[in-house]
Amino acid sequence: MNSLQRITFWMPAGLALALAAALGWSQETKPHANASAAPVMGSSVFDWAQIPVKKNAKGESRKFFQAPTATLDELECHVTTLNPGELAHPPHQHPDEELLIIKEGTVECLVNGELKRVGPGSVVFQASNQPHSIRNVGDTPATYHVIKWNSPGMLHKKAE
Repeated sequence: MNSLQRITFWMPAGLALALAAALGWSQETKPHANASAAPVMGSSVFDWAQIPVKKNAKGESRKFFQAPTATLDELECHVTTLNPGELAHPPHQHPDEELLIIKEGTVECLVNGELKRVGPGSVVFQASNQPHSIRNVGDTPATYHVIKWNSPGMLHKKAE
């Protein structure tokens, strides 16, 4: 291979590496343009026993994570335990979509303008900008996981 062939062969790779270095690119730590400065969350394990519990008048909560991921501006997961008869909050709506996974107890959810009663193992999807709420209608504490996400650009729109 002569000198011109070597330059032609290696130049694209060298330019790509130089550009990546100049931009400070790293898949593990690069925040999304519309997200906070928090690093991108990689594969992780969150041990139930290690998550701090915050007690309140309605029950308790555990915040597992709230961070950007490789494909989302933000992914959030928390777990709420409601005491019998408690309403998490009055019906409200927001742009975020939510997935609720009922761990234990019996809850009543406002979905599409109707109250639905569900128990352990049930999954509730709350669509964007739809009024929703959840109440413990059982005689024991009700615990459920909440998974929320913000697609690219949504956090910027919410801040406006």
